Amino acid sequence: GDSCCNPQSMGYIKKIVENKIPGIYVLSLKIGNNLIQDMENSFFMNVNDQVREVCSQLAKDPHLKGGYNAMGFSQGGQFLRAVAQRCPSPPMLNLISVGGQHQGVYGFPRCPGESSHICDWIRKTLDLGAYTQAVQEHLAQAEYWHNPLKEEDYRKNSIFLADINQERGINETYKKNLMALKKFVMVKFLNDTMVDPPISEWFGFYKSGQAKETIPLKETSLYTEDRLGLQEMDKAGKLVFLGVEGDHLHFSEEWFYTTILPFLQ
Repeated sequence: GDSCCNPQSMGYIKKIVENKIPGIYVLSLKIGNNLIQDMENSFFMNVNDQVREVCSQLAKDPHLKGGYNAMGFSQGGQFLRAVAQRCPSPPMLNLISVGGQHQGVYGFPRCPGESSHICDWIRKTLDLGAYTQAVQEHLAQAEYWHNPLKEEDYRKNSIFLADINQERGINETYKKNLMALKKFVMVKFLNDTMVDPPISEWFGFYKSGQAKETIPLKETSLYTEDRLGLQEMDKAGKLVFLGVEGDHLHFSEEWFYTTILPFLQ
């Protein structure tokens, strides 16, 4: 529901980073030919196509050929992780995920964006058939819908998240590429009312088979079997877990300056 250059959000972030780190080059990714398309694509464009488009933009940008730091907000955090895993050139140095849902979501309590009728429609669609082919291919949020009561359906039919989380087998290239990061920073909003469950922002999720009890990353099979290299990265000090008071994407400039900007310098 956001766009690359909204002066209240991504445009604002771009501006404050440029102001605080003189001479830095900041690319705010736009998917589509204009801001309206960019916003619509955040709901309705196949995430795998979005990732391909971003990989192409990064590869063509001469400013980034020596490597770059990536920062993604909300679903942008997990989409950029897919970029790290699938597109190692140019190299991503640090990945900063601000409220990204790395184990997906099971619930859509407060849909982003201004358009409540779109949000209502999305909720109904997810309830009815998140794992049908048509919905998977045309609704971005369905591609990271993770139903802990239907794990088999999720593993078999999720065309994006189940793939990047190695749910159907191990892609060693994904693992190698992610482990090449210097730091993988995950920011969780401690009073988040939009991401369900909020622990997904730190790579945790609901315990399989129910939707009440959650488990942290270290208790997930993804970590214990080290299917993505996260255990090894953790032991090497590459995973950074940050908590910030506030609801989804609510943070102060001061927190951003002192906590996040050092990873970009």
